[in-house]
Amino acid sequence: MAYPKTFHPCFLLIFLIFSHLLHLPATEATNDGFSVKLIRRNSLSAPSNQSLTTNYYKSYAAAHATINAYDIQHLMELSIGTPPVKFYGITDTGSDLIWTECAPCSDCVTQPNPLFDPRKSSSYCEIPCNSGQCQMLRHTQCSPQKRCGYTYGYADNLTTQGTLAQETVTITSDTGKPLPLKGIVFGCAHNRGILNDPQRGIIGLARGPGSLISQISPLVGGNKFSQCLVPFNTDPSVSSIMSFGKGSEVSGAGVVSTPLVVRDETYSYYLVTLLGISVGDTYLRFDSSPAKGNMLIDSGTHPIYLPQQFYDQVVAEVKKKVALEPIKDDPLLGSRICYQTTTNLNGPVLTAHFEGADIPLTPTQTFTITKDGVYCLAITSTGGGRGTYGNSAQSNYLIGFDLEKQVVSFKPMDCTKQ
Repeated sequence: MAYPKTFHPCFLLIFLIFSHLLHLPATEATNDGFSVKLIRRNSLSAPSNQSLTTNYYKSYAAAHATINAYDIQHLMELSIGTPPVKFYGITDTGSDLIWTECAPCSDCVTQPNPLFDPRKSSSYCEIPCNSGQCQMLRHTQCSPQKRCGYTYGYADNLTTQGTLAQETVTITSDTGKPLPLKGIVFGCAHNRGILNDPQRGIIGLARGPGSLISQISPLVGGNKFSQCLVPFNTDPSVSSIMSFGKGSEVSGAGVVSTPLVVRDETYSYYLVTLLGISVGDTYLRFDSSPAKGNMLIDSGTHPIYLPQQFYDQVVAEVKKKVALEPIKDDPLLGSRICYQTTTNLNGPVLTAHFEGADIPLTPTQTFTITKDGVYCLAITSTGGGRGTYGNSAQSNYLIGFDLEKQVVSFKPMDCTKQ
């Protein structure tokens, strides 16, 4: 589609950025990748050390599925604007929009750090309705001022709304080097949306054109990234690691890979095919609809979600293999499968059988300590025929998302030592 020729400041910015990239010195444009540290919500380094804030979990967990009081996210620290304003965003492979809360915002939670105020940034540039960037998302609308507004929905009808804009986003690498990324398209939200805690936004990492990896892939040597997430009960001072572009490849002994399933060009999730789950030596087949692409890999959700019938089968086998009686009639635990023990839970190894890749999961990855001595199964049920592979099961694996080869690779690793 041809758009009218308008000399908007954003177009000038895009032209200048592109011209600049063509003439960058080798130290800036070698297409080298980089790594960043991720902190957890229950980390003392995070913007809040309240590890289980009920209101937050009721809100964000609902954005991905049902409520989970033991949910946990991994946060990335970024700075946005000129001068830079720091914020923490949830790293989320289940969405493809970068957004943060912006001033003015009448209902945002008051925090020690100020909201990003676009009126005070010299590099902020709103995207006009007739630009290609306004088509990055499926649900955009034109304001009376010809600005590109957006509404981005999560599960259970929770949304964030705001204006699409371009800004300079600065990420600090794990070596301490600041990496300014100019012209990043993001959502500037003027409503609280789905967040009630100190996180100021979400860093979408899915395959859509608006995600962080899609936008920076030309600058970092490839459309790929990897992560090594620490388990839930790790010392809060220990960080997870996420790597982008060149150098993020997952290779070597022990690597297994499964193909990504592409539904269509507008479906940006990381879908893979789960064939079944073994509980100990008992194999349970996953008869799903659809049969292909029946699991979403989502770092923004904690547990594994399985369709009700398959969930019931898995839970029945877990109960057979655990030599303890599940806790009953605890209103704080709800319907979750939990056990009380003064020692580490001696549970079965579960193996997720993906197409071409078998992933053994120990109790560290399949059970979560919700309070002293209480271990809850990090698997729950969901409606529909597709499941979700949450970040608990992803922990202690180096997982690579290679969008060029269209595969997800897994390598067992002690992520606390990265």
